[in-house]
Amino acid sequence: MGIAASQGRVYLELARALQPHWRGDFALPARLQRLLAARPSCGSRDRRLYRELVYTTLRHLPWIEPYLESDPAEALRRAAWLAAATPATTAFRATCATGEPPTGAPVELLPAWFRSEAPVLFTPAEAASQARRAPLWLRLQTSDPATVHAEFSRRGWKFTPSAALPDALRLDSEVDLTTTEALREGSVEVQDLGSQLLLASVGIPPGGHWLDACAGAGGKSLQLARLLGPAGSVEATDIRPAALAELRERATRARLPNVTISARPSRTVYDGVLVDAPCSGTGTWRRAPHLKWVTRPEHLARAAARQLELLRQLAPLVRPNGLLVYATCSLARSENAAVVAAFLRDHPAFTPQPPAADFGFAPAEGGLTVWPARHDTDGFFVAALRRG
Repeated sequence: MGIAASQGRVYLELARALQPHWRGDFALPARLQRLLAARPSCGSRDRRLYRELVYTTLRHLPWIEPYLESDPAEALRRAAWLAAATPATTAFRATCATGEPPTGAPVELLPAWFRSEAPVLFTPAEAASQARRAPLWLRLQTSDPATVHAEFSRRGWKFTPSAALPDALRLDSEVDLTTTEALREGSVEVQDLGSQLLLASVGIPPGGHWLDACAGAGGKSLQLARLLGPAGSVEATDIRPAALAELRERATRARLPNVTISARPSRTVYDGVLVDAPCSGTGTWRRAPHLKWVTRPEHLARAAARQLELLRQLAPLVRPNGLLVYATCSLARSENAAVVAAFLRDHPAFTPQPPAADFGFAPAEGGLTVWPARHDTDGFFVAALRRG
């Protein structure tokens, strides 16, 4: 049996094993990882190939799933055509992407119920972007980006600086960033460009004392610390100790002494409070395509209720004339504009602040939505609310 034929057989076995779960399991990537771990004969390149084929299937589920049982060869052919061209997929695609490429309207690849939540996502450019693999974006944490560029160039890596944000860099090669001096020395951090645009849009002045109330592993905490500079500070809190432990390591590596980590806020008021709220993750469908098929309207409703409660709890920590910044990685109106509107109805002391930079997006309904197609990013929402 040829190598590509054997790889195709394994892909179909994996797809059939996952099929009963891909409309109900939020932890589908972990399930896939367990399936791959149960195949010790698979090398790292094979694992990268199978992940790409499975994720391609999830991005294009309506175009591939109907053939898994009725015509497995056609399902395999379609997956090969639609998979991203990477070193791991090149030989497989050369053998298996036969005939004509599959065609269809990209909106067919989105859950129809979500149109009322995010009509813009169903426009041609945005729908097409959802069918493409998300890139890897880095945020530079150095005043000497030429050193990072030189290291990547020595390694033969292709990269593209962002036209929207000078500190952002897109890696155009499939690489292991953990082997680099740039990462070890804290000169770069992995952070999607869309995420970087959120704080950049607010126009945060240096020198303030901020609370990052849902810090997680701290991508925005570190970005915020650099924006505030040595005269400012960021206090990062989260309910997950493991995430804060990772943030502590990242802050040390980045040599940012103005980041402190605590289990709960230590001050009574702050110049600004960042609420990067837990959400449905609908803005990350390119990167986590299984979420398209497991997310339901009731998940959005539960997330929105939690988000509004967080804003209500944290609003008193904002000093007069301070900022409350609300952010999500969701594109759902019920988690974004609707949450902001509900909060403002009960808190008339707060008013939306226009963005300092909109990066080509039109501010609306009290906030700014970062749509993926314009800058090749994940999707996000941010609202900056000034306390009177």
